[in-house]
Amino acid sequence: MADYFDEMGWKPLGEGETPNQLLHIARLFRDFGMFEELGEHLKLPPPTSRKIIETLPNSVINRRDAQCPVCLKQFDQEEEAKLLPCKHEFHSPCIIPWLEKTSTCPLCRHELPTDDETHEEYKQQKKREKAREEEIDNLHNSMFS
Repeated sequence: MADYFDEMGWKPLGEGETPNQLLHIARLFRDFGMFEELGEHLKLPPPTSRKIIETLPNSVINRRDAQCPVCLKQFDQEEEAKLLPCKHEFHSPCIIPWLEKTSTCPLCRHELPTDDETHEEYKQQKKREKAREEEIDNLHNSMFS
């Protein structure tokens, strides 16, 4: 089992380094639910990483009844569409402006990587919290069932 600092993704301070006081304030806000009070959790995610947008694969539409979920126009037979990692297909002129504003699929809200380090750190923290809750539930269930 990993120690507490490895589990939380923290590393000790280097030579001459001082603690980041803003980080302590942010943790205090998080622990007391202040971000929810301020509505920070309601903000749209930041734009998708430019590298991800540029490397989105194209797919050829072979279905007759397929339509772009953004503009609701039918895809032409053998037309190329942008394919997101969640396997949803869109016209390129429809999805690119969307991804330049937010980093989620418009249909399923699958999150794509961003260039915003703070948001990426927030996603990692949420993932660690969820994993930790599952570990606690598993431990509780193994002890009391």
